Amino acid sequence: MSTDYSPTIPKRAAKPRLALIAGPTASGKSDLAVKLALHAHARGQEAVVINADSAQVYADLRVVSARPSDEEMQGVPHVLFGAWDGAHPCSAADWASAAKAEIAAAHARNALSILVGGTGLYIRTLLDGISPVPQIDPQVRDAVRAMPLDQAYAALAAEDPDRAARLAPADSQRITRALEVVRSTGHPLTHWQQQLSGGIGHTVDLAPVILLPERQWLYRRCNLRFDLMWQGGALEEVKALLARNLPESLPVMRAIGVPEIAAFLRGEILRESAISAGQQATRNYAKRQYTWLRHQNPGDWPRIEYENSIDSANIASLLRI
Repeated sequence: MSTDYSPTIPKRAAKPRLALIAGPTASGKSDLAVKLALHAHARGQEAVVINADSAQVYADLRVVSARPSDEEMQGVPHVLFGAWDGAHPCSAADWASAAKAEIAAAHARNALSILVGGTGLYIRTLLDGISPVPQIDPQVRDAVRAMPLDQAYAALAAEDPDRAARLAPADSQRITRALEVVRSTGHPLTHWQQQLSGGIGHTVDLAPVILLPERQWLYRRCNLRFDLMWQGGALEEVKALLARNLPESLPVMRAIGVPEIAAFLRGEILRESAISAGQQATRNYAKRQYTWLRHQNPGDWPRIEYENSIDSANIASLLRI
């Protein structure tokens, strides 16, 4: 049996093990993480599950984000779930800083860190680092965000044609970001992305798997999940969120399911339309995650394709748990 430590390196100098379970929403990541944590515990090692989902970080979105309940956690420590108030956006850099601290704390007590989520930007920022983009000039930001999308895209095509060619004309968030960066800094976003810093990929013993369930099975799960959320407290959760009168631009207000439920609560759409729209938004999000996870990660990361059930024993082996 192989060992994780070279005989020429003291055990205390070994890189901390970081297991990573990445997958689209409704793919069963959370349940799998708990099973693997319990498996590690049965073998004599503590394990902690670290959230890498950009909606599950918000305390306001327990139901809408499908955050694991206490019962579902089965006594396994979970961190960075519900750790941010919705009024305070959690950027990728904010999350990565907190995740680094949790991984270091787990390693200090010889516990296994199991990173779980489908937010690609969070995962890449943690492992690869973040671009040192200077602060955007507020006047530039306001001017860019006031532009109609077609004009912003045309401006980006003229000022940063390489970035524009890689973006869909309807991708408002990325178009706006790229245009405000090139106008405020004088350099395209690619210039800054080539100067990544702060990543921990080279400091950890990474053991990743990517869950890629059969698509139609996944979409059925997305539909069912939204139905269960609707019946299980999502309406009350969004009603409480709306009562806070938070800006619509905040991530917590744009989380999958929140706009659709909010429209129903305001009387703008009927129940059936809200549920249908919420299910569609969930499926669309899962599709985007699926595509990103399949194509935007290292080719040697194992991709696990399945339908109906996950072979947790096989994944435990891949993660060396």
